[in-house]
Amino acid sequence: MSKRALVVGIDDYDGALLQGCVNDATAIATCLEADGDGTPNFGVRLLTSNTTKITRKVLKQEIVDLFAEDAEMVLFYFAGHGNIDPETNTGYIASQDGDGAAPGFALPDLLELANKAYPRIKSTVIILDSCNSGALGEITGAAAGGKFSVIGNGVTILTATHRKGAAEEKDGQGVFTDLLIDGLRGSASDVCGRITPAALYSHVDQTLGDWAKRPVYKANVQTFVILRRVAPKVALEVLRRLPEYFPDPTATYELGPSCEPERGEETERLKEIGVDPDKVRIYRELQACNRHGLVVPETYDHMWHAAIYGTGCRLTATGAHYRRLAVMKRIK
Repeated sequence: MSKRALVVGIDDYDGALLQGCVNDATAIATCLEADGDGTPNFGVRLLTSNTTKITRKVLKQEIVDLFAEDAEMVLFYFAGHGNIDPETNTGYIASQDGDGAAPGFALPDLLELANKAYPRIKSTVIILDSCNSGALGEITGAAAGGKFSVIGNGVTILTATHRKGAAEEKDGQGVFTDLLIDGLRGSASDVCGRITPAALYSHVDQTLGDWAKRPVYKANVQTFVILRRVAPKVALEVLRRLPEYFPDPTATYELGPSCEPERGEETERLKEIGVDPDKVRIYRELQACNRHGLVVPETYDHMWHAAIYGTGCRLTATGAHYRRLAVMKRIK
């Protein structure tokens, strides 16, 4: 099944110009179009105010079209103005022709489309970089048309701010989206190279300073949602071999001088001990695991010393997790 993304960026608002939304949308679209190795990912429709007048009618039609057909996943990204109607307590993402009576597209209507799309659309991800965007998915009791904003099955929401927050721009980019892009390019990937909405949220939240606007993450999902893949930090075939090297999660893998050809100051002492190419291969794999926090040496601080002086290494809690995934055949 297909994966579709509608990416919208609006800078050109009458009397309230923004500077980074078109740039942000363009960069997000580029990230989503392909995985790190160039494999096609989402089929992206990019809509920006420098090329298209994004009116209420256009915005509504594009969003409706996004949810019209069956899909494995759809993603909606919006960068632009957002607001809340104080009389109805309804949040909106703003179109270019929005006004007090009709600001743009109502957030409850967006959520309703996402909720009703399941299970035709297995997963829906909504990412909003706009003021007051955290209102999406809140149970307010005063949503448009009297509808409650309950997050349906398969829906994930990631927003730049909470209900009363203001999204920020800096140096021609949205602060929130700048961190999203960094995460999508690989900073938020797990050891297998998978990037999820939850990992993006964690990356943004941890990177922002204590005084910055906080992002919001909401989800009602039962399956692992992967937005993008980049190169694994440890080769997948190595992760799959963890149960072979560690028969149980607390096992020690014994090392020795025969697995380390670079012996430094210990070369003379160890000259009678030969180098075993197969052991060297395994040792190099375990070194890669060590660099990414899956394996730690015993007795010594460094894997080299553990090898040269004949101790071993063991799994960390993270390593035990990936070993378990390998046992379950879920490394992919």
